Order: sequence, then structure tokens, then C-alpha cells
Amino acid sequence: MDTEKATNVSNIEGDDDQDEEPGEVIESAPPLKVGEERELSSSGIKKKLLKQGQGWETPELGDEVTVHYVGTLLDGTTFESTRQRDEPITIKLGQGQVVSGLDHGIITMKKGETALFTLPPELAYGNAGNDIIPPFSVVRFEVQLVSWITVVDVRKDGGIIKKIMEKGEGNEGPGDLDEVLVKYRVALDDGTIVAETPEEGVEFYVKDGHLCPALPEAIKTMKRGEKVKLVVQPQHASVEEGRDASNGVHMLPHSSLLNIDIELVSFKPVIDVTGDFKVLKKILKEGEGALIANEGATVTISYMARLEDGTVFENKGIDGEKPLEFITDEEQVISGLDRAVATMKKGERAILTIHPDFGFGSSEVRRDLAVVPPASNVVYEVELLELMKEKAQWEMSNSEKIEAARRRKEEGNLLFQNGKYHRAGKKYDKAAEYISDDESFGDDEQKLAKQLRVSCWLNGAACSLKLNDFQGAIMLSSKVLDIESHNVKALYRRAQAYMETEDLFAAELDIKRALGTDPQNREVKLIQKNLKQLQAGSNKRDSKLYKNMFAQMTRDTPVSTKKMKVEKVEEEEEVMEMETEKVAENSPTMRELTHYLQ
Repeated sequence: MDTEKATNVSNIEGDDDQDEEPGEVIESAPPLKVGEERELSSSGIKKKLLKQGQGWETPELGDEVTVHYVGTLLDGTTFESTRQRDEPITIKLGQGQVVSGLDHGIITMKKGETALFTLPPELAYGNAGNDIIPPFSVVRFEVQLVSWITVVDVRKDGGIIKKIMEKGEGNEGPGDLDEVLVKYRVALDDGTIVAETPEEGVEFYVKDGHLCPALPEAIKTMKRGEKVKLVVQPQHASVEEGRDASNGVHMLPHSSLLNIDIELVSFKPVIDVTGDFKVLKKILKEGEGALIANEGATVTISYMARLEDGTVFENKGIDGEKPLEFITDEEQVISGLDRAVATMKKGERAILTIHPDFGFGSSEVRRDLAVVPPASNVVYEVELLELMKEKAQWEMSNSEKIEAARRRKEEGNLLFQNGKYHRAGKKYDKAAEYISDDESFGDDEQKLAKQLRVSCWLNGAACSLKLNDFQGAIMLSSKVLDIESHNVKALYRRAQAYMETEDLFAAELDIKRALGTDPQNREVKLIQKNLKQLQAGSNKRDSKLYKNMFAQMTRDTPVSTKKMKVEKVEEEEEVMEMETEKVAENSPTMRELTHYLQ
């Protein structure tokens, strides 16, 4: 559109927003029906729907739209028409290529829609007009939205502009860790092709980069199957060092602007299972549904395990071998395999890369087919064939909950006896969850549930003490004491934790309460003896501290007196006597010092 446009009107819909009260919700108007006309907000633009569009998406400012339009005055005089040329026009919205009112009208349209917009002068040609359009003219545009291309400023600085030519599938794109398969062709501004992938494309990990900085950065904004055109400014277009015509990229002229056609064919998500990059899971095939094989699930897997050099050291469920069945979080397999499988769905296939810390450690280990050397990274290609989880808590009857809690407690006891305190603690926690006090048990069931809860909390406190988690021990013991205020075991374990945290006063109170209930308890008497030793040591340290503080204060006390020059000896002696008395009054006594330190 070549006619002169009015001064840009910024944020034409902003006035309404400024009048909104915080939290106010303004309901959107119902969709226009064919033949219906409505004003767009308070902008003064009127829209009459002539033909319904497709779908629900609309273009945004910055997008490239292809439209047919006919511009007329109110008396029907045509001043501009793409219909006369029988060729639609492509414009970039919000860039001043058409009057601002038309920009804001088009962003309300759907693909294939035809609408008639009536624009006030301030959003059209203003008070100046032109040779065809009089000043202060209200104008109309009949617009058909043929199509549009979404345009994205990837870096928000104009350095990498992405035009979406074909939309992809799904809602998620690749991340830094993921492996992508892409096809691309790179051309200079004059059309010279400087790089092109083979027909099958190339694979690489996003974090490793590829070709130039702009490529992986743009790929992270794409969906599977998406096709785009990139316009890359020179500062983001430097090709990787070492690439030249011999390996697929011609030498680029200095400060080259690149045009890159990209298709994201597919990508394989890579999950950091442990959060420290020591167990990585690359998903080769997505699993079924939403259920995952987390803690306590019985799973059946097939896998091939190898060293990084390709040496296979174990197969399960492959080449005639039986699949492996195990229970997750029971230390029945190496930790990395256990934790990764616990994130998988039935039917999922993945490649696991496992660091020695979560593998076989620093020792040499002989497996079925080969020896795993010390400190080896290992790779497992795993498929989760079956998974079975026990009933969820809400699906259980009260008797089933009590039985499940009892079973978990017994499992915890066995682990505790074997020195596996962390896992034992988790078992006790799980057991207590089954019978939490907000459940609606009957009287007899409630009595059993209470006994189990108390037992699990006490055993959990014992685990916490073994793990030096003294605050955890205090918390669990306190839970018991909230319902059984004179439980000797709870007082005993909480006193131990208080002693470890040097809260000797609280420890003494718990020990006194425990001996008040069971005066002959040998364990409590023993820690009472230990407590007295700790108190004696603490008193000795305090005494030394006070002594040092007193010595420091004594050194800092002024003891000199002023000598005043007077003409008569008698006056000098009198002044000296007064000053000496003043010093004596200001020196701290032992009694005052003791009071200060308390």
C-alpha cells in the first residue's frame, strides 16, 4: 500500500487496560457471526464478519501475512485493490507497511476469513489524507486472510529471525541434553549454497553445538517435524572452526548473512536422572500411558550392557536369555540402572549412560560375558517389558493398609539389622504413611494403627541417629511424645539427639522424665552418666572463657590518673586524692563482672 499513512498510534487497546482494577476479569466477547459487526475494544475500529475462517489461531504483530484487500471511502470509491491485480500481497504486521488500524484488524482474523474493517481517521490516513483520500476520512478495507507465516525473533535482538514454514507436532521441543536429527541447507544472501546435509540428515547433541551458534539456538525453539527459514546476522553466523569445503561447508566471506532452511526431523530426549549428569537416559522409544515404575514397583526388563569401547558384558532378555525381574529401590541391581528404570513407562526403550559412582564403583567386577574394569562408565540399552505396582493407598481397605504397614516395617527391620539405615528409614516412613492418623479406622483398627505408627517413628528415629540426622531423630521422637508423653524410648532417643546437638539442658529434662517413668532403665542411666561428663566439660570451658574475659576487661581498665599543674602543693595533693577515688569507683568488682556475664 503506497498511500501516505497517519502517525502511528501506539497501544490502541491500552486505555481499557489502564482503567482495570487489580484482579478484575473482563469476559471476552462471543465470536462474531457472519453478517454481524462489532467495535474492537475502544479503538474505534469496527469489524464485520463476511466469511468464517478456519481453526482458532490468529497472526500476531511481527508475522508475515498474505492478504487480498480492497480499500474504499464511505461513498464506495475504491482507492486501492489487490483484486484488480488478481494477486495477494504479503506484508509484515506492525512494521508500518499498512495503516495501523489495518494491522490491528488483521490480527483478529483466522486463516481463510474475510472481514470488512471500518477505520477512524486517526488509525488510517489522519488529517492529511492524500491525492485520493480527503483529510479526516473514515475508510473501509475488505480483507481476506489467505495465510500467514509466524515470525520469531529468537534472541530478541534481530540477530536470528525464524519464519515457521510448516508447524511441528506436540508442545515440547528439544533441550540442551537432547540428541536431534535435522536437515538443513545454508545459503549466502546472493543464493550461493555453502552447506547442506545428506538426504537422511545429521544427528548431534544440542549442547555440543553444530555448524554455527545460531543453529542449535534456533533448534531449541522448534517442535518435532517443524520446518523453518532462518535469517542469521553475521555475529551469529560464524561457522565452526576447522570446517571448509572439503567437509561440506565453503569458506564464508567476512560478515556473511546466512539464510538457513531447517527441518527438525526428530529428537531423542535425554534425561539427567540423578541431577549431576552421572546417570543419563536417552529415550529411543516412548512408553505407554502415564504410569512409571517408581519406588517399590516390580519390573521386568530386557537389556544389553556394554563398556564404552563396545564390549558387551551382560545380556538379559536377548539372544535366548531370560528377562530380568526386580523390585525398584531394593538394591537388587546397580544404583544407576535402578534409578533410571524407576523413571520409565511400560514399553519404553532407552540408552542409559552410567558413571562408576552409580555403577560398579572402583572395583573390578566379573559379569556373565566380560569383566568390568575398575571405575568404568557403562552403557545399558534397556526396554521395560512389564511393570506391576501395588495398590495405591486410596484403593486399600483399612485392613490392607495395616497389613501393608506391618510388611514395610518388617522389611525396614531387616534392612536395619544389615546396617542399611537409609533404606530402612524410608521403609518406616512408608509404613507410617499407610496408617496416618487422619484415616478413618475403627476402634480396634485404630489401636493397631497407633501401635504401628509409634513403632515406625521410634525405629525411624533410631535410623536417623545412625545417620547423624539428629534433627530428624528429634522430630520423629517428638511425634511419639505428642501421643505418649512418657514413652521411655522416645525420651531416650531424643535425649541422645539433644546431646549430639549440644542442647544439654533439653537432654537433661528428657533423661529426668525417662527415669521418672523407669528409674532402673540401664540405657537411660548410661546416657545420664555421659551427659554429666559433657556438662562437666562444658562448665570447664565456660569457666575458662569467663576467666579470659575477666583478664581482658582488667587489662582494658584505665588506672592512671591525671596530674594537674597548680601553683600550690596543697592544691595538687587535693586534686590527686580526688582522681584516685574516681578511678576506684569506676573499676568493676568481681560481683558486677559475674552479673554481666550471666
